[in-house]
Amino acid sequence: MSESNRLTLVTGVSGFVGSAVARALSSRGFRLRGLARAESSRVNLAGFPGELVEGDLRDAAAMERAMQGVDTLFHVAADYRLWAPDPEEIVRNNLSGTQSVMQAALKAGVPRIVYTSSVATLKPSDSGAVDERAVAAPSEAIGAYKRSKVVAERLVERMVAEQGLPAVIVQPSTPIGPRDVRPTPTGRIIVEAALGRMPAYIDSGLNLAHVDDVAEGHVLALEKGKIGERYILGGQDVMLGDILAEIAIRLGRKPPRVRLPRAPLMPLAWANECVARLSGGGEPFLTMDSLRMGRHRMFFSSAKAERELGYSARPWQQAIGDAMNWFRQAEMIR
Repeated sequence: MSESNRLTLVTGVSGFVGSAVARALSSRGFRLRGLARAESSRVNLAGFPGELVEGDLRDAAAMERAMQGVDTLFHVAADYRLWAPDPEEIVRNNLSGTQSVMQAALKAGVPRIVYTSSVATLKPSDSGAVDERAVAAPSEAIGAYKRSKVVAERLVERMVAEQGLPAVIVQPSTPIGPRDVRPTPTGRIIVEAALGRMPAYIDSGLNLAHVDDVAEGHVLALEKGKIGERYILGGQDVMLGDILAEIAIRLGRKPPRVRLPRAPLMPLAWANECVARLSGGGEPFLTMDSLRMGRHRMFFSSAKAERELGYSARPWQQAIGDAMNWFRQAEMIR
């Protein structure tokens, strides 16, 4: 079946990664159906090249309607919060949403699925980059978001093994780039640093990947991925201090030089969470889980995706630049 005749459903199409996946598919001529919640931002939906439907992932009937006539499913949507007043809400959302979508896909007989998991399901190692074999148990995941992705990924794997779910699993590392409307936790670091609000940093590191490369990796997984296999879609391993230095240099500022220990910041993170919980405000910038995660360098290898899918990633500095340009256009930074 040619791409123009293949109806492809993308969940979370209003989001950062979902909108990039939809763009990558559209450029190849896929016929698209995008799923978004009624309350989702419409910024990334402007000019969407296909049919848009509204629905909540946890609504089984809505998922069955969205799945009608679908030949390919990209389940990208997720509750991507590192903090919530009720942390278990994140776990419930991601587990029940994934279960509802996958059951609807099985019922509809969708022949090919790409499921967006995360490197959050892997155990980081301070001795170097890890690959898909570093599988984490739910008890080993730091924070509700990571635990939610672990239990959802295990659910998909069980459905592959026990029910024949035709799913390939991709694990993006830390995507950055344009159209980060919310922004994501990493996008927020870029914004805060660009606004001069991060004069110091902790000793930590991330694997940065351009969101459009991650989206291309999704399409490659559709074309070449093996059912039940997991593929890390990452970029380069970068220390947090180097990320902040790159942002500062692009703005003509001196890079921050002060490296802070984590322990003294824990009471401040606890206080930030208390204020956010009592005030009903949004996710605090500094949280206890983010500091716990910062104990490890989140370094990952995309060698398997490069070898089996033909995946590649552009330099992380370009991804930073594209993210900053988009945040400027969105007037989040000046």
